[in-house]
Amino acid sequence: MTTVEARPGPTRGIRPNVVARTGLYAVLVVNAAVVAAFFVQGGFASNALIVLGRVTGLYAALLMAFQLLLVARLPWLDRRIGMDRLTNWHRWNGLLLLWLLLGHAVFIGFGYARPTGLDPVNQMVDLAKTVEGVLRAVVALLLILVVGVVSARSARRRLAYETWHFIHLYTYLAVVLAFTHQVAAGTSFTSSDLATAYWYALWGSALGAVVVGRMLLPLWRNWRHRLVVTAVVPESDNVVSIYLTGRDLDRLPARAGQFFLWRFLTRDRWWQANPYSLSAAPDGRTLRLTAKAVGVGSAALRHVEPGTRVFAEGPYGAFTTLHRTRPDAVLIAGGVGVTPIRALLEELHGHAVVVYRVGSDKDAVLHQEMRELALARGAEVHLVTGPIRPDPLTPRALAGLVPDIADRDVYVCGPPGMTTAVLRGLRELGVPKSQIHCERFSLAG
Repeated sequence: MTTVEARPGPTRGIRPNVVARTGLYAVLVVNAAVVAAFFVQGGFASNALIVLGRVTGLYAALLMAFQLLLVARLPWLDRRIGMDRLTNWHRWNGLLLLWLLLGHAVFIGFGYARPTGLDPVNQMVDLAKTVEGVLRAVVALLLILVVGVVSARSARRRLAYETWHFIHLYTYLAVVLAFTHQVAAGTSFTSSDLATAYWYALWGSALGAVVVGRMLLPLWRNWRHRLVVTAVVPESDNVVSIYLTGRDLDRLPARAGQFFLWRFLTRDRWWQANPYSLSAAPDGRTLRLTAKAVGVGSAALRHVEPGTRVFAEGPYGAFTTLHRTRPDAVLIAGGVGVTPIRALLEELHGHAVVVYRVGSDKDAVLHQEMRELALARGAEVHLVTGPIRPDPLTPRALAGLVPDIADRDVYVCGPPGMTTAVLRGLRELGVPKSQIHCERFSLAG
């Protein structure tokens, strides 16, 4: 059992996630107002379709910058909102962005075609030949359309994460092409020195956030901590725990409940990144992850040798005690979703009840470890076994196990079906939304 430093109790005042969400909304609204002001300053075209085309183009540019911010993986935002929610917002923002870009192309094409007598397609071809930056805009739109298609759920399920991620990188090329188009052809960019400075600052900040969050910070942390595998321990026939150590791990800002994107630097695995939660609270000396063999990458973990270097991106996630609102807690785990729950149990203060849902006793990895930890901390552990249907974690069953569940923080982690059913049951039991903490780790990759 590890010993961790004391952590703060339940949050007082405004919750961290509310502060972060409000800040993001404020940034978007303020910039939307600034964009509108610069659009008016730049003057209106005589053709209403061209006006609409310019408006949709400007707000598409704003959303494109906001899109970069959402996936920059800035620690302050990630710890308060969570990668899964930021990714979900990124998806919806991307859908709106795509419609704005299509609207921009259609309105501009029809608007400029009206006085020339050309059809919109030939008009766009003519603009691409004669107006600087338009061809770059067309290429950027095509790239974003391709990325949008492969990001659809039906296509995403058929692609390996690495393939999808590689295609997604073309978004950055589209961003650069779109920006150069706006600099060359956007009247709102050049209407004043102030407008030009604003747009450069906006895009520079968005791209800078991506460079810092996605490149510089991971490189710096891995150079500083130099993680290496110290032991590989089978927990069951298809579950393995990997122990790691490194330099200055007491300075690594990781908390129980968070996860990393792990790359094991072997000849056949260095290019694969997989998200695994910490299965023990960080103690400043070691880290531990526990994974189930659900794919080729996870199954190969059993064969990782001690001494293997590891490149880890993170820590990520808002599934932590930072968001506690009540003195006591309920931790509900399903299957291998027990890993962050086990880590949280080690860090939580106050009375905790663990409800661990598995198909059978043999599937209950880390169960004995949690029972020993619960005994030492005065917590309770309930192992619930049975088939998937009917699900034994009904609202009535949860209320029977934890009669005061509505007065506790509730952390939920497990397979998607179980998680959705439990969240629905918690609503039926009257648990306030602010007391329910859930993170869908699959969205991380």
